Amino acid sequence: MYGHGAAPPSRGEGTVIALRVLFAVCGFVSCGLLSFLPLFRIAFLSRRRFDWTLGALSIPLAVTAFAVVGALPTSDPRGDVALLILLCLGIASSVYFLVFDLRHHQRRWPDPSTPGPYVPPVPPSAQQTVPQQTPPPHPAYGYQPPAAPQPAPTPVPKPKPKPHRIDQVRAELDELSDYLRKDRKEPGR
Repeated sequence: MYGHGAAPPSRGEGTVIALRVLFAVCGFVSCGLLSFLPLFRIAFLSRRRFDWTLGALSIPLAVTAFAVVGALPTSDPRGDVALLILLCLGIASSVYFLVFDLRHHQRRWPDPSTPGPYVPPVPPSAQQTVPQQTPPPHPAYGYQPPAAPQPAPTPVPKPKPKPHRIDQVRAELDELSDYLRKDRKEPGR
């Protein structure tokens, strides 16, 4: 879709942080009523059945708890329990979203300043004699970083032969200087 060697467009760090804050705040600020939004975001990113089920179950739980809080008088302890369930649902969904999202983006884009696993260098003779049997594994989510350019073999420089043109110019200059000397010696001209 993006052609050879072209990377798909990616979100900037500011956009990722803004979405992270928006989804995390959404569950808590709405007192748990919109706690399904961060859960469905997790389900969309992970594509796991567990996350989809968790998001789907949070909707009727939040609506039922909100209805109980609104229907019962303020002195009834069941209303307090329902409100506590709503707040815990909002906090839990926000925390679960933040933990998942941070891990998800860390796995997807590792920090370039941290060293990776040590891979011992392969001697050049082994690289040339062993053909590659299997293709390299593709990174997750279909993004494949551009391949590193292979260094071209450096040709052995040949000794340059002495140019014949220089010898020819020297000979012509010698002839010219001989001619000029002769011309000076001849007084009649």
